[in-house]
Amino acid sequence: MKTTDKHKFPLYGILGLATMGIGEILLVMDVYFAAVWLTPIMWTGYILAADAFLYRRQGSSWLTTRRREFPLVLLFSVGIWLLFEVLNFHIQNWAYFCVPDNPIIRDFAYFWSFATIMPGVFISSEIISTFKPTRFLRHLQIRIDEVFIGAGWLWFLCGLLMVVIPLLLPTPIASYLFGSIWIGFILLIDPINDRMGATSFRRMLRERTYWPILSLLAGGLVCGFLWEAWNFQAFHYGGGHWIYLVPEPLRIFGLHYGKMPLLGLLGFPPFALELFTMYHFLRKILDGDRLLGEPVDGELFLVER
Repeated sequence: MKTTDKHKFPLYGILGLATMGIGEILLVMDVYFAAVWLTPIMWTGYILAADAFLYRRQGSSWLTTRRREFPLVLLFSVGIWLLFEVLNFHIQNWAYFCVPDNPIIRDFAYFWSFATIMPGVFISSEIISTFKPTRFLRHLQIRIDEVFIGAGWLWFLCGLLMVVIPLLLPTPIASYLFGSIWIGFILLIDPINDRMGATSFRRMLRERTYWPILSLLAGGLVCGFLWEAWNFQAFHYGGGHWIYLVPEPLRIFGLHYGKMPLLGLLGFPPFALELFTMYHFLRKILDGDRLLGEPVDGELFLVER
């Protein structure tokens, strides 16, 4: 790991901090534009600032040493979230409000917002991986044998059932099973990645490489708190926001973080694993190494350096 004192904080990071600051100021001034577009504005600023901090920490980041791959990550992010939007037609776990009336502008707002999902999670997770508690885990050698991991076909079968069964059930029942879909895609796709030779959690477990998994789990949780913090701000000022349609029995003790039932926060850590799995799956089937060139050390994402 490169030391932090050798790398300057890039100027685009200052732009990101300024974007977030101006967004908050305009929101407090009750500027309607800032309220409607708060989510993509804040996440764009956060991605710029966080990526700059990541470069400051380790000398590599998505906007410095992985620039050629970053546009692909944005497109992956939009495509993957659109998949969940399609699934949401059936499970009905969230809905959007106070978005632009013009369909073209509204679609642009969705595209911009969805494009920030994967970069935000990945950059947050990688920042966490640079700190000492996570770096300590790189030397942790807890034995997990193949029997405990389970056969790849078993993962695939369980994942397939977890994704398909909720879609076959009536919506009032399927709405309780959003966690099944969230986890199911990980189990469904990861053994395929493993078989294709792409980065996979099964391989990490076999090689006792736990820190990327824990970094992603923590990064997903951090992003969950940020998403809902800015979503609640947008809601408070009458801007574009979403509401969670979680069934009442799952709203434990009526406790919420912002507009989100506390139980919903548990979905963000596995969501980060899901994004990572889907990213490597899409990169492999699109032959990303041929398309973008084989990554060198400074371009590796959450792998041993």
